[in-house]
Amino acid sequence: MKTSLLLALSLLFSHPALAQASFPESWQGNWAGTLEIFNGGGKVMETPMELLIQPTEDSSRYTWTIIYGKDREAGKRPYELVIIDRKNGQYAIDEKNSIIMETYLIGGRLYQWFEVEGILLQSTNWLEGDELVWELISGKSEPVSITGNQEVNGEKISAVKTFPIKNLQFARLKRT
Repeated sequence: MKTSLLLALSLLFSHPALAQASFPESWQGNWAGTLEIFNGGGKVMETPMELLIQPTEDSSRYTWTIIYGKDREAGKRPYELVIIDRKNGQYAIDEKNSIIMETYLIGGRLYQWFEVEGILLQSTNWLEGDELVWELISGKSEPVSITGNQEVNGEKISAVKTFPIKNLQFARLKRT
């Protein structure tokens, strides 16, 4: 009986569709670890990182406080996660400074895709075992190549733009 209950709970929280139903509650907590920053040449930097996810008085919002570095005050980013349409996986990150970015929970992973000053960024977060994984990929929004856009053997081939990836930020955070 005990084993089957553990198996059922394990399946419940590992299944992406069911995990979506329990988000953000299942992610709630204070998370900490080391953020590693890479470019094409390898690791260029690492720094402590924390992510604090807690309910607020408004039931449609959770803290989404990111802290970078050892100076917790200087490195604090006091954002909020806003529940827009839980059933369809639509959320937002409110940076509390006029920036509100749409965020999507798909397959148990939280995605953001945005551009700032000519830089494309894709942020992905997910639970993996007892860790919260943080990944941010960035590069210029100007394509490095455009191929296709022609007819080949009577078939119209669409134009495909390829964008450079210049940096990766990656962390495995554990509940503290």
